[in-house]
Amino acid sequence: MSGLTSTLTTARAPIALAVLGLMGLLLALGGVAFGSSWIPLDQVASVILGAGEKTQKLIVLQLRLPRVAIAALAGGGMAVAGFLLQKITRNALASPGVLGVIDGAALGVVVFLAVLSNESNTLVTSIAYQPLAAMAGAVLGIGLVFLLSGRQSASAVRLLLFGIAIAAVFKALVMVMMLIGPIYRTSQAARWIAGAVNEINWSEIQITLLMLLPLLALAVLAARKMPPADLDEVSARSIGLDLPVFRVLIFALAAGLTAVSVAFVGGVGFIGLMAPHLARLVVGRNTYAGLFGSFLLGAIMLIGADLIVRVLFSPVEVPAGTVTAVIGAPYFLFLLMSRQRHDG
Repeated sequence: MSGLTSTLTTARAPIALAVLGLMGLLLALGGVAFGSSWIPLDQVASVILGAGEKTQKLIVLQLRLPRVAIAALAGGGMAVAGFLLQKITRNALASPGVLGVIDGAALGVVVFLAVLSNESNTLVTSIAYQPLAAMAGAVLGIGLVFLLSGRQSASAVRLLLFGIAIAAVFKALVMVMMLIGPIYRTSQAARWIAGAVNEINWSEIQITLLMLLPLLALAVLAARKMPPADLDEVSARSIGLDLPVFRVLIFALAAGLTAVSVAFVGGVGFIGLMAPHLARLVVGRNTYAGLFGSFLLGAIMLIGADLIVRVLFSPVEVPAGTVTAVIGAPYFLFLLMSRQRHDG
């Protein structure tokens, strides 16, 4: 019976991924078409193919398409990071947000903005270095959580405690820097922390894409070596896998994915927690299907969140991160309560 269930699960995965891909494509088209003004889908396609009016080209190519593209990349990257963390720790509550990665990235970006901006609200260096600042902060955050957790890094309680503690420290440092810094730095940092995909240009998308694609490729390669959930360190060594070292590499990879994903859009939370869970429900527990399903669902979530705030709150620009937070916080509490009931 278990073999039949496994076969059915494997068979449904390609269909589920195809459906998710189609949903993502339709939602992306909707994200380009909807806004303060409606542009019919046939005209959107015409503009993308090189035709269309000048005003439509400006709206589609310079305003809406970039924010849809960055939402897809950022949402997908954060979801893959969450998938890797949940898989390697065997902890359903693990995510970049819970483990201090996003707050670490926020600290890195705020330090970057504070130190390298001048009084005329201009960076004295290239914006291309902002993802590196976010990555440094993210690696610092997850590194501290992993270091403090030690050999019990698969423990949900230890991960949550240390993750919450490190995130709180980083949040406090960010607030201090925002309070003592000039007002223009505060506004820049506040926008990043809220998590918004507006004001994105193609150069920032290009930077994100160039840094994210190699990390996604590494995630696919890492998925090949992902150990079974019940494999201990001794058994892993017998098959040539140094589990502690592999775990550190996965943590670093997840930190890199998260840092690059949030470098320009900001601290959009809970996608890395929700998307892997939904992927397991939709595509099953196959590692590759879960990885690709998580990416698609993460992209769908952030594109959808941005579309919601644009349609409901136009012309006011409300950060897309508010939608993911409103949905994600209760979802996290539900998972936490479910785990407590299961454990005790």
